[in-house]
Amino acid sequence: MGIWIAIGVAILILVIIPVVMYNSLVGKKNQVANVFGTIDAMLKKRYDLIPNLVATAQQYMEHERGTLTEITALRAKAIKPDLADDEKVAIDNRLRGMLGGIMVAVENYPQLKANENFLHLQRSLNEVEEQISAARRAYNASVTDYNNAVEMFPTNIMASMMAYKEKRLFEITDKERENVDVASLFKK
Repeated sequence: MGIWIAIGVAILILVIIPVVMYNSLVGKKNQVANVFGTIDAMLKKRYDLIPNLVATAQQYMEHERGTLTEITALRAKAIKPDLADDEKVAIDNRLRGMLGGIMVAVENYPQLKANENFLHLQRSLNEVEEQISAARRAYNASVTDYNNAVEMFPTNIMASMMAYKEKRLFEITDKERENVDVASLFKK
């Protein structure tokens, strides 16, 4: 009788462990997708602000019209529904740098700097940028947790059977680590 109980417990353990590992991996994968969805929502919010920001700035910033046009083009590309996650990240990185340059260049336009509409848009954009930054941190934490599960034993065996691969963290490029050369942004 005792042997049958031991065999039953062993079988139960052999069934429960894979189920727990499977559910854990699926949960981590879905958490990554959920947090990336949050980033997507924040980026959409940013993209919705850009046309208003550009329109307001264009009234004053004649010399920077090319940069403003490029920002508008990047925004149009970024809101396409069929973009891969890596493409979204690349566009986001480029757009973030250009928007930062615009904000620095505003110093040369006292009328624009004092424009109430522009100030409101600038505050809104700063708020969205902070939310995007927080979402990126949450995403990177979720990706790290997921990647650990995909790489560590014994869940790496289950992850391999499920064809789960490591995900990339949100990282800034080497170019973004450099100081912003605002003058070069406006020579385009």
